Amino acid sequence: MKKFSSLARAFAAIGIVALHFSSPASAATSGAPPTRPTVVLVHGAFAESASWNEVARDLRARSFSVVAAANPLRGLKSDADYVAAIVGSIPGPVVLVGHSYGGSVISAAAAGKTNVKALVFIAAFAPEVGESAVDLSGKFPGSTLGPTLAAPVVLPGGAKDLYIQQDKFGKQFADDVAPATAQLMAVTQRPITEGALGEAAPSAAWKTIPSWFIYGDRDKNIPPAALAFMAERAKAVKTVVVKGASHVVMTSRPKLVSRLIVEAADSVEAPAERP
Repeated sequence: MKKFSSLARAFAAIGIVALHFSSPASAATSGAPPTRPTVVLVHGAFAESASWNEVARDLRARSFSVVAAANPLRGLKSDADYVAAIVGSIPGPVVLVGHSYGGSVISAAAAGKTNVKALVFIAAFAPEVGESAVDLSGKFPGSTLGPTLAAPVVLPGGAKDLYIQQDKFGKQFADDVAPATAQLMAVTQRPITEGALGEAAPSAAWKTIPSWFIYGDRDKNIPPAALAFMAERAKAVKTVVVKGASHVVMTSRPKLVSRLIVEAADSVEAPAERP
């Protein structure tokens, strides 16, 4: 009997551990609703969740709960539904942050989510309904992404995965990142389907949710003129242009990015503090 009780306790403990690791969004915000907004970080194409490491480190040091979502990069609507499910599992207000294609994702994911109080676009697309990432990147001259792409990887269903050629990744994507780090980023890059970049946006949450923008003036993926256009169109609360910064400004200038996210979060908290 004692042996059975010990086994039961052991299996119960294993179950608790499994639950903790299988539900990262809920685990990050378990218990009572947080007093500060939860920050959900959504990476874009050719990046992955670790690109937020330094931003997340800084936000956690400021007592924010942070979830770095693993954006599937399979299709805009399906990716947005995935992020929306994470947002829906979080109690309390959320600041939704997107990089590059991740901006399209957060703008769609926030639709109908009343707990999303602010959007932060990090060198990111903010499409109008019906616009795609391809439409916006081609709206102004300056993107040099096309020639740096490797031959597409054809998937079993016929879809095509896109990668940046590893030897061209640093100059194209992360020109202001230390070469050794940029090389690792090239190796660990996540592919996006060609279809996802061409898929029309189903909604545009930036029309109703306050938005902040930050981008580098040496972005080679999305022309800075396109980023400025989107920020102005969204009537951004604040737009920061970082001199000399590449497309991965969250990796190369994490303090500037986290500072803007904190400003957005503070704006969420402010109304509750007023009498």
